[in-house]
Amino acid sequence: MKLLEEKVLQDGTVLSAHVLKVDSFLNHQIDPVLMQAVGQEFARRYANERTAITKVLTIESSGIAPGMMAALELGVPLVFARKQKSLTLRDNVYVENVFSFTKQQSNEITVSRKFLTAEDHVLIIDDFLANGDAAFGLARVVAQAGASVAGFGIVIEKSFQPGRTSLENAGYRVESLVRILSLTDGQVKFVREAEEVEAAVEVQEVAQA
Repeated sequence: MKLLEEKVLQDGTVLSAHVLKVDSFLNHQIDPVLMQAVGQEFARRYANERTAITKVLTIESSGIAPGMMAALELGVPLVFARKQKSLTLRDNVYVENVFSFTKQQSNEITVSRKFLTAEDHVLIIDDFLANGDAAFGLARVVAQAGASVAGFGIVIEKSFQPGRTSLENAGYRVESLVRILSLTDGQVKFVREAEEVEAAVEVQEVAQA
């Protein structure tokens, strides 16, 4: 997604070889026009899903903006897993433990059972994909409900970390709008289709050797 790549280059800040700060447009201050385009792109990519998506699921708070826009485009409700304890959300809930790579801490996430049922086919949206802990936590919530996962929509994927591989090995579809190859030397380098094809050819040649 060229628009998003340009925004990452223009306003993103590389804090380390593993951390990209995007708080000016995604997870503190929100660029609504960009988020609308993000939601449209997720909806386009999942338009031909064999089973109709009935819910979009994300995690508070950074996933809410892209999740909301995707849900709007798909015409379905958005459900977000809550990290904060609530007096009104204690009973009859799905609970999972999720580790945050960026914050280096674990959180219990909760979703009310009345908002996710076995009849749902769920698109999971998140702002970042690194090791896949949050993604798998949300998938486990869906599994608790007896629902099915349509796939994952990731705004920014750090492809140098194992999240995508782990999710795909588990049988999930992953659609990332931006894939970052590296953040070394303070520079953002994106995964390009040509590099992906070249890597696939190299793997195939090794397998045939």
